[in-house]
Amino acid sequence: MKYLIWIVLAAGVAAGGYWWWQKQHPAAPTETAAAPPAASGEATIEHPIEQAQVEPQPDAATTALPALADSDTAAQAALQQVFGANASALFILNDIIRRIVATVDNLPRERVAQRLLPVKPAPGKFKVDTDGSLAADNASRYAAYVQAADAVNTKVLVAAYVHLYPLFQQAYQDLGYPKGYFNDRLIAAIDNLLATPEVSQPLRLEQHSVLYQFADPDLESRSAGQKILLRIGTDNAAIIKRKLREIRAALTAGAVAKAGAH
Repeated sequence: MKYLIWIVLAAGVAAGGYWWWQKQHPAAPTETAAAPPAASGEATIEHPIEQAQVEPQPDAATTALPALADSDTAAQAALQQVFGANASALFILNDIIRRIVATVDNLPRERVAQRLLPVKPAPGKFKVDTDGSLAADNASRYAAYVQAADAVNTKVLVAAYVHLYPLFQQAYQDLGYPKGYFNDRLIAAIDNLLATPEVSQPLRLEQHSVLYQFADPDLESRSAGQKILLRIGTDNAAIIKRKLREIRAALTAGAVAKAGAH
């Protein structure tokens, strides 16, 4: 359980800076996109969890999963074991699995609901240079999150995710996808993040009323997850993308990513 949060960290959510963008772009009244109408019959599964490359975990077979409603205690204890006093500073410790699932589902969309994030906002204040560009030193605000994601053992992460998968799947169905498959949505979110363009810095911004937007219309039209990677800086984004490729390869037995998942 202690590695559960790395799914979020390595997926870029741990950039932690969505607080600013959410503040600049207020969320729509509906905080999660409505699920599409349920199709008749069984949904097609593109990435069955059984194909993940997992090293045997001696304790996994004998460790019973908690009920989703009762999973917080184990998650909180695990986070405190890993991060000590920093756990409460970095993470929101209630309803963690549901927060992860909702955030992963929203990353390829226009907005991520702030109240559902599993990580706390990055420290410091958002800065804009006098020429209207995103200040380069903003990248340092996300260093602790990015370093944590980079340090994770991908094999251990994937093994923990596979073991805990029934809880993720239940939370995803409860979100409004009774025939959905969370692992497919996770891969789609990863693919969307990997499709984030590499752009030269600094990034130009425009202020509309009190709101900042990317001056480039193509960048402004990007998903919430891609805007996170753009905002955290080129070097940080490269680290996150490298970790995402490792995770994707382990989860899909090396299947080729699709471009531009939504």
